[in-house]
Amino acid sequence: QGQLVESGGGLVQPGGSLRLACTASGFTLDYYAVGWFRQAPGKEREGVSCIEGYYGTTYYADSVRGRFTISRDDAKSTVFLQLSSLKSEDTAVYYCATKCPFAPGLVPPTGHYWGQGTQVTVSS
Repeated sequence: QGQLVESGGGLVQPGGSLRLACTASGFTLDYYAVGWFRQAPGKEREGVSCIEGYYGTTYYADSVRGRFTISRDDAKSTVFLQLSSLKSEDTAVYYCATKCPFAPGLVPPTGHYWGQGTQVTVSS
């Protein structure tokens, strides 16, 4: 059975950096786009970034463009999200999924996979 597991969250000061990882198991990640989403307390889940399979086209929300960088290492079945110049408003639970919030893509036969989330807190 396939799954996604996020890691790398934590507490960081404003202006700091974190690198999140999303590691897949039980299925071949290469075929699928991987998206990062986040949900802050009291707010709806929003798309942050995604990277397509094959050509690796990347997308970013306006609020993070220029500060976050997404990349993938299919040999390790892992997608990374580098968070830089963090702001307090970036505080949220970050989730990865085999779903791109900005473009359509392949859907796994059993439906999209979602990770359990990792907390990012930006505070001094």
